[in-house]
Amino acid sequence: MVVKRSLGEKIFDSLNIIFLTVCSFLFLYPMWYVLVSSFSDAYAIASSRVTFWPVGFNFNAYKLVFEDARIWEAYGNTLFYVGAGTAINLVLTTLGAYPLSRRNLDGKSFFMAFIVFTMFFSGGLIPAYLNVRELGLFDTRWALLLPGAISAFNLIVMRTFFQGIPDSLIESGKIDGANDIKILLRIVLPLSMPVIAVMTLFYAVGHWNSWFAAMIYLQDRSLYPLQLILREILIQSSAQNMLSGATQDEVFRISESIKFATIIVATLPILVIYPFLQRYFVKGVMIGAIKE
Repeated sequence: MVVKRSLGEKIFDSLNIIFLTVCSFLFLYPMWYVLVSSFSDAYAIASSRVTFWPVGFNFNAYKLVFEDARIWEAYGNTLFYVGAGTAINLVLTTLGAYPLSRRNLDGKSFFMAFIVFTMFFSGGLIPAYLNVRELGLFDTRWALLLPGAISAFNLIVMRTFFQGIPDSLIESGKIDGANDIKILLRIVLPLSMPVIAVMTLFYAVGHWNSWFAAMIYLQDRSLYPLQLILREILIQSSAQNMLSGATQDEVFRISESIKFATIIVATLPILVIYPFLQRYFVKGVMIGAIKE
C-alpha cells in the first residue's frame, strides 16, 4: 500500500535534504581544501587562489615528505605506540572490568566510586610529570604507554557490557570446575567481541592522535610519534629543515605545501579505515548507555 504524502511532508523532506547537503559540504570541504593545497603551488595558497582544485599542480611536497627520514621514523614509532599501547589497554581494562562486573565482589561500590572520582579530579600536569620522572619512565617509550594504560570511561563501558552477560553462563562454568580466569577466557571474552572491537578502536585512535604526552615526557627525537613531528612542521615551521640548500624563494614555494602534505600523510590511515569502523563508534555509545 502506497501512502500519499502531503505537500508539507514533501517540503519538510526537501528542506532536510538541503540542510544535510550543506552540513556535509561544511564538514568535508576543510579536508578537501587540505588535500588540494598539498598539490598546489605555495604562492597560489598564499594568495587564496586555491579553492576547489589544485593550482600549479605538482608532487614536490609529497616527494620531500617521503624523502624525510623523520617522517618514516615517526611513522614507525606511532605504529609501535598504537600496537603496544592498545594491547596493554585492552588487557588491563578487561582485567579491571570483569571483577567489577561480578555481583559477589566485596567492596565493588567503593572501587567504582574511586574509579569514577578519577574521571573528574586529577593531580594535574606537574604531579603527573614528577610521577613519571621518579618512576624512571621519563624519555622512554613507557612514558607514553603506562600512565594512560586504563581509561576510566572505557573501563565503565566494558564493565557495563560484561554485566549484560547472563549469570547462568558464569554459574554453569563454575559448576564445571572453571575458575575465574577460565570463565573470562572461554565464556566472557568470546561473547564480548563487540565491546572489545569498540575498545580497540577507541584506544587505537587515541594513541594515533596523541602528541601532548610525547611533548611533555620525551626529549629523544628518535622516540617522537608522527603527530608530534606534524606539530613541529605546522607550528614551528620546521618544514624548512626539509629544504636545506634551497634558495629563499624555493623554500617559500614549497614549505606551505609541505605542511598540507604532511597532514594528509598523517591522517590518511585513519581516513581510510574509519568508514569501515564507523558502526563500532555508534555501538560503543549504545553499550555505555545501558544502566544496570
